Amino acid sequence: MKVKFICFIILVQILFTNCDKPKTFDELLEDLKKEIKMRKMAVAGADNPETLETAIQAKKMNIGDSILIGNEERIRSRAKENNQDISSFEIVNIDDPIEICRYSVKIVHDGKADMLVKGSVETRDLLKAILDDEIGLKSKELMNLIGVFEMDGKLTFLTDISVIPYPTLEVKVQLINNAVKLARSIGIETPKVAAITGLSVSNTRMPETLEAEKLTEMNIKGEIKDCIVDGPLSLDLAISKESVQIKYVNRRVNGDADIILFPDVHAANIAYKILTHLSDSKNGNILLGTTKPVISTSRSDSVQTKLNSMILGFWFDRFNSKNN
Repeated sequence: MKVKFICFIILVQILFTNCDKPKTFDELLEDLKKEIKMRKMAVAGADNPETLETAIQAKKMNIGDSILIGNEERIRSRAKENNQDISSFEIVNIDDPIEICRYSVKIVHDGKADMLVKGSVETRDLLKAILDDEIGLKSKELMNLIGVFEMDGKLTFLTDISVIPYPTLEVKVQLINNAVKLARSIGIETPKVAAITGLSVSNTRMPETLEAEKLTEMNIKGEIKDCIVDGPLSLDLAISKESVQIKYVNRRVNGDADIILFPDVHAANIAYKILTHLSDSKNGNILLGTTKPVISTSRSDSVQTKLNSMILGFWFDRFNSKNN
């Protein structure tokens, strides 16, 4: 009887723990709405209609206010064309794209804004300002871009989708650490990491499989912490429990990966674009390795993607504030 009671208590704890963890962007958003604090966003190049709409929606939801930085005439013209009310936002009139980036980064660096959001400016110009020794936002950690997709009621993290073409073993360790930190910021205490390759076994002619195997060994030895690493793995064994059952395999991830580590940026970016354009999944992305969250979405990304990215940024900023 005592054993049954203890088992019941453990089961209840597991159920309540799982219920407390947000599993979708909507659940992340609902949690943010409970906060009194409204975070401030510096929008670099705010004459982009989708970016303006995202700022408007964030303020309506009481999760974030924005400083709109760019050519004021163009900002107001874009808003008028799209029937967008921006009367409640502060607008900083700067015309030169380089200066827009530098000003936007600096006010985040100086603590006048909590997050940097890319609008119509070029990514290379914004990155140059972020990496500036005097006003920049570069931290000691590796800088990389992580895509987050909501599929089947679960958030899955893809890394690195844009910054590092051919990561070495040492860089892959850093990519895992960054992704684990992001996953933990939304409540996934021990995320499962799948080191994806073309095969699920090591092959001396495929160096990426050997690196994936080494990452797993490092994790088992405690050299990579706060997660479960499994590799080399084919994509189906990383994300499909059905495939695991059909193939009668027993792996550490077993079709339930939270983080997918790709062998190179080409594979990651292709997967990201396929999911973005050929599936009905929700997604967002965030640049890590910075002292404050940076939302560097494409100008063509939807309002929903930009808003999801901001939500990730808010969660990550809150997590860092509590743990630093």
